[in-house]
Amino acid sequence: MSSAAQQPAPALLALRERIDAVDRELLALLNRRAGLALDVGELKKHEGSVVFRPEREAQVIDGLKAVNPGPLKNDSVAPIWREIMSACRALETPTRVAFLGPAGTFSEEAALGFFGSSIVRVPCGSFDEVIRCTTAGAADFGVVPVENNTEGVVTRSLDLFLTMPLFIIGETSLIVRHNLLRKDNARAGIKAVCAHPQALAQCHGWLSQHMPDVERRPVSSNAEGARLASLDPSLAAIASERAAAEFGLHVVSPAIQDDAHNRTRFAIVTHPDRHPAPKASGHDCTSLVVSVDNKPGAVHDMLVPLKVHGVSMTRFESRPARSGQWEYYFYIDIQGHPDDENVSTALRALRQTCAFFKVLGTYPIDVH
Repeated sequence: MSSAAQQPAPALLALRERIDAVDRELLALLNRRAGLALDVGELKKHEGSVVFRPEREAQVIDGLKAVNPGPLKNDSVAPIWREIMSACRALETPTRVAFLGPAGTFSEEAALGFFGSSIVRVPCGSFDEVIRCTTAGAADFGVVPVENNTEGVVTRSLDLFLTMPLFIIGETSLIVRHNLLRKDNARAGIKAVCAHPQALAQCHGWLSQHMPDVERRPVSSNAEGARLASLDPSLAAIASERAAAEFGLHVVSPAIQDDAHNRTRFAIVTHPDRHPAPKASGHDCTSLVVSVDNKPGAVHDMLVPLKVHGVSMTRFESRPARSGQWEYYFYIDIQGHPDDENVSTALRALRQTCAFFKVLGTYPIDVH
């Protein structure tokens, strides 16, 4: 084939030149935006207000989706603008985010999806350490998983929420695709599969069918399993493609989770002394943990104020109180913000019926 035949067609060259010109325009506009963000940062310093406002960022993205003429899809708008806002925030002050590590976990992926990549990553060895790190101020925010659509709630996270001094200011959900990773690009000779207990449970059916005699070895995180597999060819891991790249492993079998639509919800937590609660955005969730006296009708009475004041409950989970008296804590999500009159009235009435009452946080949610 001649070199002339390999040259792009004139029409393609013309389109590439136009794209290059648009890219230069975009870069100039992004720098203008960054300059304005720096001006906003200076005003915030004088006012003593915080840099990151989740409800403001949610409103920006919602506004852009509402006027988006296409062909760019709305599902693409949010991640693009989160990265833009993340880069602008980083010019003002670094945002330190704690998550279950090491690098390559789904918790890290959730942190990057929520805050953008222009953050200081603080990997932790356990969910408890994420909470301790954020409480102590070594991180500005922590990211912890709350529930999975197939395996249910992450019980350790709920137990930590009960006593932590932190509160929830945001949430994000992540489609979780588990992959079997190994140094050798084959399943033969695997003696053990290492992963977090939740991942092992989410892949139970596949493992039972394809690797019934292989040991399932629980470890602190999927990325830790990948690290161990990178050191021992007899081990495999269940983890993300990010972890495969991080530790130089082959994806031996992709997407081995039992549920093709496997999804995990993560909560974003911070300390109230360092960050105020988000203001109402128009589509908010308020998370509570409550308990009632162990008497007939107590749970029914607890829920009546929500019905009376027209507040929708979107989640209801129970956890043993560990008192030895068959008592429970109830974790509840409701639609709305405490600044909404009906929500405020319902919460006051609900508090009066409860032996224990704690607002875990209120935060904007993505309704698109």
